[in-house]
Amino acid sequence: MRQYLIIWVAVLALTTACGSRQTTASDEDVTDDSIATADSMATDSLKVYGDGAMPKAADELFDDFVFNFTASKKLQLERVQFPLPMVNGDKKTLLSKNQWKTEQFFMRQGYYTLLFDNEKQQEIVKDTTVCHVVVEKIYFNTNSVIQYVFNRLHGLWKLTEIRTIPISASINASFLAFYHDFASDLSYQQQHLNETVQFVGPDPDDDFSQMEGIITPDTWEAFAPQLPQRMIYNIIYGQPRPEGNSKVFVLRGIANGMELEMTFRRKSGEWRLMKLTT
Repeated sequence: MRQYLIIWVAVLALTTACGSRQTTASDEDVTDDSIATADSMATDSLKVYGDGAMPKAADELFDDFVFNFTASKKLQLERVQFPLPMVNGDKKTLLSKNQWKTEQFFMRQGYYTLLFDNEKQQEIVKDTTVCHVVVEKIYFNTNSVIQYVFNRLHGLWKLTEIRTIPISASINASFLAFYHDFASDLSYQQQHLNETVQFVGPDPDDDFSQMEGIITPDTWEAFAPQLPQRMIYNIIYGQPRPEGNSKVFVLRGIANGMELEMTFRRKSGEWRLMKLTT
């Protein structure tokens, strides 16, 4: 009983913090061209980069590049390959430099989300040999995915194409359909938990240690994190793989150390939550 109480307090603290951030600048309120209110933490992060030249080392890892890219209009104009192909179904148009609108992706909301096939695959973000990356904006209200295609050309990352596809055509189509229902409905969550869900989180009695426990469906409500419901991001590093039977959903804060990780597995055709890490 004491173990459940400690875990509940730890998760409640994280959920409250996550919820307050989402209320300020939620994925749900993001549109393609505007965001009403900027998250102060993300704004501070943007000031670090400014409009200066791209550091040479930033082209080694895509994550370093994209943080610089989102912070500088001048840099975007240099690193977008114009005329930029815009593909939506059978329709293809070319975007000129004077039509470009500054793209800040997830910087203003202060966090982003990622999908991996397993925990080990997360190491790919540190792979300096990756030369192809797709940043996805996944809109559940329109059932569409906007894909920003980046390629490293002659050692420099460049945006080479923007594609719009239906969610049903995504490599993560099955999981995304499940995720939308899971993020929106507490009772649906309880029905799609494993019999016991492994929990790993910080030990409230020791800042340098973690504690482990289990969550059961009848205690889930106390642990359930607030998840973005209308739109999420994903970054595909390297060439995409066919959808498998496991997924790791990561919600990661920008410049604040916040991280939430949920591991799902497809069992008998249904996705179920197996592990929650905070």
